[in-house]
Amino acid sequence: MNLHNSIHNAIQVRRDEYTRLLQAWVRDVTLSGQEAVHQNKIHELYRSLGLDTDMWEIDVESLRDNPLFNSHREDFTGSPNIVGIWRGEGGGRSLILNGHVDVVPEGDHDQWQLAPYSGEVIDGCLYGRGVTDMKGGNLASYIAVATLKELGIRLKGDVILQSVIEEEAGGAGTLACLERGYRADAALIPEPTEQKIFPRQQGSRWFRLRVAGIKAHGGTRYEGVSALEKSVSVIQAIQRLEVERNAALDDPLYEGVPIPLPINIGRIQGGDWPSSVPDEITLEGRIGIGPGETVAQAEAELTQAMAALADVDSWFLEHPVEIEWFGACWQPGGIGLDNPLVEMLTTAFRDVHGKEPQVQASPWGTDGGLMTQYGIPALVFGPGITRLAHFPNEHIRLDDVFAVAEIMALTMIQWCQAVE
Repeated sequence: MNLHNSIHNAIQVRRDEYTRLLQAWVRDVTLSGQEAVHQNKIHELYRSLGLDTDMWEIDVESLRDNPLFNSHREDFTGSPNIVGIWRGEGGGRSLILNGHVDVVPEGDHDQWQLAPYSGEVIDGCLYGRGVTDMKGGNLASYIAVATLKELGIRLKGDVILQSVIEEEAGGAGTLACLERGYRADAALIPEPTEQKIFPRQQGSRWFRLRVAGIKAHGGTRYEGVSALEKSVSVIQAIQRLEVERNAALDDPLYEGVPIPLPINIGRIQGGDWPSSVPDEITLEGRIGIGPGETVAQAEAELTQAMAALADVDSWFLEHPVEIEWFGACWQPGGIGLDNPLVEMLTTAFRDVHGKEPQVQASPWGTDGGLMTQYGIPALVFGPGITRLAHFPNEHIRLDDVFAVAEIMALTMIQWCQAVE
């Protein structure tokens, strides 16, 4: 029996056990600030696997001066990070398997066919908030390591399992891991790619725009200046900038993506009375950042677009749009297509599925961007369903979870080098 068959059979024997484990994980509500119960389970699981473990809560003061630190939280009490290290025997490359446990709010429960944290299995799919983004991928990482250890396979390089918090709010958990010294020769992040290989990923930055007007009675609105009407010009300028930025993007990995670098307005607020002209409108959104640019470059382009409004409307000359960069920031990043990890993952995919994988660029950011900033090549590849991340009725195909676990195990053998 060859090694691939041994890995496949070992996983299939425990398929029901692993499915129950994923159900339990999904039933753990791990919204930001509520990760402790789940992370304690992960800690015990890593210890039972014989990994060297580390569990700690992030010290905000230790990260505050780091330019890559972004968080809406001032206190991480009750939200620990967990790291488990499978020590290699020396002479091989090291690999990080990074996954976040925090999930986004479930939203309107009426839009869910099942309870958001049900963990129910229907027609081979497991349902629940966070299962595709990204507890299913986290399980695949765990299965891959557990299976190799069960089969008695020893590796030369270290494998570092990272179970982190705060990815959905800018990556403070992964940043804390990097600052604590948990680094490697490469990172594999099983975010929901539907088994497509994402060598490159965009980043994004949140922004807040304040558009000024002059208040007046609605009956004599011509005596005032509507900030809402002026906001139309602001939105049109953003739309033009989006077109310009995407027209300048020349990356074949984004082929077929309608808008590779979106600029999204997600929140509009303003006005205080139906019969009054609004004197301020606030727009909040996110700007996509290409793998080949920096956050500062993207910020500068939006800033310039807002300043250029004065050329078409003199109102903005005296009342320029105020720009505030706030909240979350995801760094762009990726891995060179010639990196051997790409080739090894491709070969493992081919061995498992008997066909070539799809290779694309990620439409969203992950903690892989932070890895890139620390000189760690990061590749995104996982079992989750891309379009269901953050959506109602989130689910994952269980077959995909187990296939990805096989692929990850085969990749680790090549990257970290098995001891003969």
